[in-house]
Amino acid sequence: MKISCVSAQLMILWLVLCYVHAYAVAGETNQHKRSTYIVHLDKSHMPASFSDHHEWYDSSLKAVSDSTEILYAYSNVIHGFSTRLTAEEVKALEGQPGVVSVLPEVRYELHTTRTPEFLGLGRSEEYIPHSAYGTDVVIGVLDTGVWPENPTYDDTGLGPIPSSWKGECEVGTNFSSANCNRKLIGARAFYKGYESIFGPIDPSSETRSPRDDDGHGTHTSSTAGGSAVAGASLFGYAAGTARGMATQARIAAYKICWQGGCFSSDILAAMDKAVEDGVNILSMSIGGRAADYYRDTISIGAFTAMTKGILISCSAGNGGPGSSTVSNVAPWITTVGAGTLDRDFPAYTTLGNGKNYSGVSLYSGKPLPSSQIPLVYAPNVSNSTYGNLCLSGSLIPAKVAGKIVLCERGGNARTQKGEVVRDAGGLGMILANTETYGEELVADAHLIPAAAVGQRTGDLIKAYISSDPNPTATIDFAGTQLGVQPSPVLAAFSSRGPNTVTPEILKPDLIAPGVNILAGWTSKVGPTGLDDDHRLVHFNIISGTSMSCPHVSGLAALVKAAHPDWSPAAIKSALMTTSYTTYKNGATILDIATGLPATPFEYGAGHVDPISALDPGLVYDASVDDYQDFLCALNYSSSQIKAVSGRNFTCLSGKTYSKGDLNYPSFSVPLQTASGSGVSSVPSTVKYTRTLTNVGTPATYKVSVASENNAVKITVEPDSLTFSDAYEKKSYTVTFTASSLPSGTTSFARLIWSDGKHIVSSPIAFSWT
Repeated sequence: MKISCVSAQLMILWLVLCYVHAYAVAGETNQHKRSTYIVHLDKSHMPASFSDHHEWYDSSLKAVSDSTEILYAYSNVIHGFSTRLTAEEVKALEGQPGVVSVLPEVRYELHTTRTPEFLGLGRSEEYIPHSAYGTDVVIGVLDTGVWPENPTYDDTGLGPIPSSWKGECEVGTNFSSANCNRKLIGARAFYKGYESIFGPIDPSSETRSPRDDDGHGTHTSSTAGGSAVAGASLFGYAAGTARGMATQARIAAYKICWQGGCFSSDILAAMDKAVEDGVNILSMSIGGRAADYYRDTISIGAFTAMTKGILISCSAGNGGPGSSTVSNVAPWITTVGAGTLDRDFPAYTTLGNGKNYSGVSLYSGKPLPSSQIPLVYAPNVSNSTYGNLCLSGSLIPAKVAGKIVLCERGGNARTQKGEVVRDAGGLGMILANTETYGEELVADAHLIPAAAVGQRTGDLIKAYISSDPNPTATIDFAGTQLGVQPSPVLAAFSSRGPNTVTPEILKPDLIAPGVNILAGWTSKVGPTGLDDDHRLVHFNIISGTSMSCPHVSGLAALVKAAHPDWSPAAIKSALMTTSYTTYKNGATILDIATGLPATPFEYGAGHVDPISALDPGLVYDASVDDYQDFLCALNYSSSQIKAVSGRNFTCLSGKTYSKGDLNYPSFSVPLQTASGSGVSSVPSTVKYTRTLTNVGTPATYKVSVASENNAVKITVEPDSLTFSDAYEKKSYTVTFTASSLPSGTTSFARLIWSDGKHIVSSPIAFSWT
């Protein structure tokens, strides 16, 4: 018995030693495993012995490793380089003089004709000055590349390429300089970061050039600045003239996204080149998790681009309807959420009990028989735990053949579910939303007859299936419907605030059309993107904040063309303060996820209104110094400020910095809930100061405030501002006196300056924590 215990103890000791050895070996292996990093250097620290900063970059790297190479050298948005390093080499490099930061590679994701008329650009052309069509404005689009043969890049009627343009049309696989013209004036591809992780690009599946294999980049760039194309449609849906927001603007395509994602070293290289090339607007329908600005590649690159006079427009993300999901939250970025158009693509499901339900679809093939067809619910004909989702191989052919299958949304692509039904012998599909998606309907070009329905309708159809011994259905398709009301409504997928990085900055900034948008497409893949979809189209209809972002990018180009001297902050202000939040009947824009009125945490300043943005009256302008003061208010160190701005800046010890005093066109006021019962008799007081710049004629503006909650008293001093000259500046202070409310409470108000002609409107969001 004693010997047995000793043996057991020895065995345990042996296992522990094995574990410790394995852990040590794993740790040693991890120490020597290389990953991609972006190394940010302070150029002012470059030793005099180097005549060129590239020599300094190379020497800095060789000092810690002689077995790795520079992937990219950055010279514009930051000074530095990207490379592959071990954890040990990172520590050594961080200790070198002049090294501002060493950031690990981050993977970002894509935020995946009627629109101009819906925004008022078609019916109000007489109100748009000829200069505002943007012929000399260059929109740089960072995305999946471009399909240059698409008619949206036709350059008929365009003049010479702007003399300020320094970019080029890079030659690569299946792409030559001849693919560019006076519309598509530049195209580049960035893949070194991607290849450093995944290895060489597989030419059988991806093109190592600016050519768009995905379709997303062609869609976004044509939305922002595509030429007018008559007779555009997707299989007859949304037929009409398709055109971008700024039809005379020039487009430069920067391919940064590949099948494995979009990587920060490639993104930064593209931003660096775009600044050097001479773009005026940067459109980026990508994002990742919100992070401190000095750790976020897009925020860092965008800051320097902003200092060069470039407006950066980014998608808010598709993380809705959850709160605090918004990305790209830096105040020098214009963050765009998504709303709907007044256009729909109805499809009607008729059940065997005579009930008829409305949904949406872009199916264009052979219709179903007019007679009723057996109807089944996917979990009842599946061999999978998640049979309701119609995942690949989950359906039993013997139980599906010849039937319509009701599948639930989620888990895989919407169109792939139809493919799964088809492969199992099914004739059609009803795609039902779950609670996550609510009543939001997104139309797709399905491979089989299929209709998407909201959660309530889906529940009714499922109840019918379970109660009828022989349930049946059929689906009819009704083409394109215009004039749908109410519109716009906030898309359920559109990411929402509050801003998790800086609650004092309201995000998103505004919303724009992002649901069922028709725009250009690649000829490499079909409209669904499925391998089995061999249909080739010039235009496709897709949804996401990826689609709303380029709308604002193109509209910013119009404002830039009309007012070439305006700063990015002034253009952003014009777009925000002229946005609308109500329908013509005075009701607030609805959130389709809840059916209730949306709030500024969801739509920001409101829905963009480009005609009004061309003449905003007043703007909230902001300088580089204003943003640096904002970074001081965040208690950033000098090195952290340097990492963001690329500038040497020291916060003054005797100066009081306030995050709320950044001259922003909206207000977000975080408030503390009193301890104990959650209610305090002593109100808290917060003051924000703003400065308005007159960009109109001399006028006197008076302020008005509308609030939904008496718990916050709002006073504005002065309550009247008189402007005598163009670009004259006047400041005012808003005082918020708030009672304590339970943690998690939100409330909203609106502050408006008006001279009787212009309405300069700012949302106010209160949140108690």
